[in-house]
Amino acid sequence: MTDIKELLLSRIRDVQDYPEPGVLFKDITPLLADPAAFTALTDTLAELCVRHGATKVVGLEARGFILGAPVAVRAGLGFIPVRKAGKLPGATLAQSYDLEYGSAEIEVHAEDLSADDRVMVIDDVLATGGTAEAALHLIRRAGAQVAGVAVLMELGFLPGRARLEPALQDAPLDALLVV
Repeated sequence: MTDIKELLLSRIRDVQDYPEPGVLFKDITPLLADPAAFTALTDTLAELCVRHGATKVVGLEARGFILGAPVAVRAGLGFIPVRKAGKLPGATLAQSYDLEYGSAEIEVHAEDLSADDRVMVIDDVLATGGTAEAALHLIRRAGAQVAGVAVLMELGFLPGRARLEPALQDAPLDALLVV
């Protein structure tokens, strides 16, 4: 795993003062552009899905779609997008959550999940944990079980893990990198 961590870290670019002054943005586009690194990431996340007994993968808008869809294909699982409110056609199940300044809402097609499903949530970054926490509530409200959460990187200086732990209800949280 150390070699994979080194490969992934070497393909994440730091961008100073983006999207605003004082922020150090972790840009994953160089990782996505490198077939060896993207394959290593996809394989590692797919292995976690299998290890945790997932039957479906949920990807969180928007980079969670980029990572989650190939992981689902690699693991032989279905993929379910969790989108910002108003982006999915037809009937949806919605979950609101608090942001630092305000609130947001995400949605899923509830009919895509069943009581037999064990769902792995995939995203690029765990920061404050609000979106992932809301996704866990959505998954359970749809009647499915949570197999776990897996992210490429966790921003260890933010409280995402602490916020997410109660909602995980003992499901695993795997961060391939902690920065």
